[in-house]
Amino acid sequence: MKEISPEAKEKIEDLLKRYPVRRSALLEVLHIVQQEWGYIDEEGEEAVASLLGLEPVQLHEVVSFYSMYERRPAGRHIIRVCRNLSCTLMGAEPIITYLKKKLKVEEGETTEDGKFTLETAECLGACELAPVMQIDGEFYGNLTPEKIDEILERIK
Repeated sequence: MKEISPEAKEKIEDLLKRYPVRRSALLEVLHIVQQEWGYIDEEGEEAVASLLGLEPVQLHEVVSFYSMYERRPAGRHIIRVCRNLSCTLMGAEPIITYLKKKLKVEEGETTEDGKFTLETAECLGACELAPVMQIDGEFYGNLTPEKIDEILERIK
């Protein structure tokens, strides 16, 4: 089983001091572990569950619910395109198709060079920017193929 590094454990223990109920720190603890390993798989769920005194299934419920947690190794940059109603009405599907073609990947896949992982999200909470995508937590809206080309060029 994977081990959480002593440095990450120290961060987690410092964090837990601020929470009277250990489970309340769960999302932040998962971020620390994901930052260290790059993703949270079943071993990661078990390690965090053990650390917080929870059952692994409780971790799985959280990790599989939130799109911010990667379940397997991902590219250096994660592209999430919103496909909820507002974005779909404003052209999300052609944007997703364009990104698939440009990056030569399907949803959930990583480019051959390991640079980008393409995902879709049910909602990014930025309807006013529809269609919108998020790359490494930063929002980009009112997307067009030309805008996407400019954004990806800056990231390279």
